[in-house]
Amino acid sequence: MNTPRHFAARVRPWLFALALAAAFGQSAAPAGAAEPCVGGVAPHLQEAGIADIRAFARGQGKRILSFVGYSAAGYEDQDAMLAEAGRVLDVHSPARTLINIGATADGIGAVYALARSRGFVTIGIVSSLARDEKLPVSPCVDEVFFIKDATWGGRLPGSRRLSPTSAALVAVSHRVVGIGGGEVARDEMLAARAAGVPVRFLAADMNHAIARDKARNKGLAEPVDFRGAAHGALAVAR
Repeated sequence: MNTPRHFAARVRPWLFALALAAAFGQSAAPAGAAEPCVGGVAPHLQEAGIADIRAFARGQGKRILSFVGYSAAGYEDQDAMLAEAGRVLDVHSPARTLINIGATADGIGAVYALARSRGFVTIGIVSSLARDEKLPVSPCVDEVFFIKDATWGGRLPGSRRLSPTSAALVAVSHRVVGIGGGEVARDEMLAARAAGVPVRFLAADMNHAIARDKARNKGLAEPVDFRGAAHGALAVAR
């Protein structure tokens, strides 16, 4: 497991970060990023469990604030989403807080660039499927923890138990903020709230065009409600 000294020693020039991003099929600055991630720490990738993530947080001397929401579904108003995320970050100190999302730059992952620009150390907790399928991780995440998992998260099919990835997120988070979100985000927020973790939900529409295209590709009627599965379960939770 990495100590703070090892973490600091991984600081590399931005050219190295670009090379790593290219190796994983990434662009230097994902669409919707608040600011390009120039300089700083290149993403460090590892398979891990709950104990490893907790040890990393302890080594940093920080608590974990997790953002959940839409990923590939995107946001209808990404600027509004980033503004909401910025207001959340305003009340947290980079000296005491790690920002966790889902490792990729899609959707809620745009918050990585915003957090990095404000001096936060960023981490990502994501299913090992992302590594196996070679999905690009955000160049604005410092430490990526791949959780061995046959699913992308949420509750396991036919069960009330969380998948390993979602269980890890709930177990290590000291606070969870959801900005919109589908079934996985819903399940994680409900489980976190049941575990006594403070949860805040902010309503947001998924990207309308993406949702319509997805429905058409599946031969389904185009949706008329874009608020996501999390909205019905958590819209009154603040």
